[in-house]
This record gives sequence, structure tokens and C-alpha cells, in this order.
Amino acid sequence: MFGRNKSIVGLDIGSSAVKVVELKAAGKSFRVVAFAREDMAPDSIVDGAIIDAASATDAIRRAFARAGTKNREVAASLSGNAVIVKKINLPQMTDVELAESIRWEAEQYIPFDVQDVNLDYQVLPGDGGGKNTMDVLLVAAKKDKIADYTGVITQAGRVPVVVDVDAFAVQNAFEANYDTDPGVVTVLLNMGASAINMNIVSGAASLFTRDMSIGGNAHTEAVQREFNLTFERAEQVKQGHAADTVSAADVLPVLKAVNEIVLLEIQKTFDFYRATAPSDRLDRVMVCGGSARVAGFTEALAERFGIPVEPLDPFRRIAFDAGKAGVSAEDVAPTAVVAVGLALRRRGDR
Repeated sequence: MFGRNKSIVGLDIGSSAVKVVELKAAGKSFRVVAFAREDMAPDSIVDGAIIDAASATDAIRRAFARAGTKNREVAASLSGNAVIVKKINLPQMTDVELAESIRWEAEQYIPFDVQDVNLDYQVLPGDGGGKNTMDVLLVAAKKDKIADYTGVITQAGRVPVVVDVDAFAVQNAFEANYDTDPGVVTVLLNMGASAINMNIVSGAASLFTRDMSIGGNAHTEAVQREFNLTFERAEQVKQGHAADTVSAADVLPVLKAVNEIVLLEIQKTFDFYRATAPSDRLDRVMVCGGSARVAGFTEALAERFGIPVEPLDPFRRIAFDAGKAGVSAEDVAPTAVVAVGLALRRRGDR
């Protein structure tokens, strides 16, 4: 991960905003040399699918113009129901044998025609829990979804060289900023506007991932309905600013009710993980994403599951010049995690 070959720009095309991060090596870590965030029109991207390509392209152009980087090579990422990440157990085999058989093996585990997806895989450390077996992390992404994302990037005048998965980009940012202990099981929770990405990791190994189709827009829409506000006004109030005759205090009961719905989805995912994992141990939760800032959410999360919850800081070891970026690291840290994780990638990475 800490290779010193040419950097590429991390481009997080989220459902509410586009984030751009470029890093340069600085000692044993990195520093941010370009950063920008540009809001996107509501419903431009829904459940990870690009609905309004023109709006997405325009937001990418504006973000790159604001960031001021001349680097045209980009790493982007996908999430949602067009991406499948699954740990599978296979008989022990050589790298060559695995490469030859992985498409046939994948057919048994993915709900798409194998011809319609791009496949990648990684052999996980350990013995696969049994003699003569091994665990393999299988990643499948629909080709048409990849084409949609690379298309808007190309239309914006940039060159897509890496396409990752949101959950793994978060993990990349986590590993660059924190010591990874194989004895500690960490839940990485990325709270986006329209989805939640969960990645449960032990040390540097991913144990389980899942994307949930609920996010901060659920809070905004509930406030919108309750107080008859526009989406933009409801978003302001959700973030703690008064709008029209509605105060931040007025919306707390509404936010609390939606928090309960989100926590129920997280509970279901934890239950599924515990039912399928060798151990039900979860030591801590690290949260990021703009929706992690919703009033009362992190406190409710810690109380519900009895697990320490803390923010994932993508600039804990990566230097961020607030003067140059025009914003403070604290303000942008929650929403910059995926882009930072992508900026750590390099051309040719798997």
C-alpha cells in the first residue's frame, strides 16, 4: 500500500456529493496535495446506480477544477446490489489452478450471469478452517455498472485506472491511519446518504462485508415529510441548522425514530455475521460518512450493541493542510474516508 510509484486521484462518486483527494508521499505516510467536494443534485445516483450521468459528470468536472490537480488518472469505487463480495471455501490449489477455475467456482455464488461481471479474488491467510482447504475472497461487479462509472469519469476528462469497492476503500484508509491488530475485530461502518457499507475486519483481513440500502437520506426525507420542507431545507435542519420555523431541536424525535430503523438493519447484519462466522466477537465500531453525524446516532449505536464507537479519522497519520484546502480536516474527515482510501491505490493494483 505504501508504494512510491506515481499517485492517482481518489474519486468518490457518492449519491449526494463527489469528493476528490490526491496524496503525495511524506516520510512514512502521506500528505494531501489536492482536495475538493462538490454537491450533486438529489437522485443523480440511487442505490449505487447513476441515474443522471450529466449531473454526475458536471460534479466531477467542478470537483477537479476546485481541487486544482492536473493528474488525470483516477481510482473510483462501487457499492450496492451490483457488487457481490463473498468469502468462499475451496480445496487447496495452486495459483494457476485457482486462476483457471475461479469463474466456474464463482457461478455457484453470484446471482448474475458470470459473463456479465468482472471478477477479482484474493486468497486469505490461514488454512480455511480445515485440512486441505483455503478461504478465498471473491469480488464480482456488474460490467454495465462499471461502464456507467468509468463513462462519467471519461466524459469529465479523466482516465479511470482503478475501480475498487467502497468497503475496501474504507479499509485502505483505516490501515493507513491505525495500527491493525489481528486480535481485534473492528466494524468499519461507512454511513452514506443512500447506503451503509459495513466491513468487519480482523487485523488487515476482511471477514465480512455488506451494503445496506438505507442511509442519511432516510433521515432527511422523514424530516421533510414531518415538517413539510423542501429536501434542501430538511437537510439543513438535519445537520443542526434552523430552517424556516423549524429548529434543530424540533427534529430530534424524528431523527431518533429513523435511527432506530437504521440500527435494526445493522442488528440484522450483525446477527447474520455471527451466525456464519467462527466467532461472534466484535470489539469496536469505527464510523465514517456524512450520515454518521446525525444527532444521537453514534450514541445510540454504542448503547444498542455495547461496543465502543469512535470516528474513523482519515487524516490521523495523513497530513491535511487546512489553509490550502480551504476547509478544516475535522469538517471534511467523515466524508473523505473513501476518497482517501482510493487515493492510496496505484495503477496496476488488483
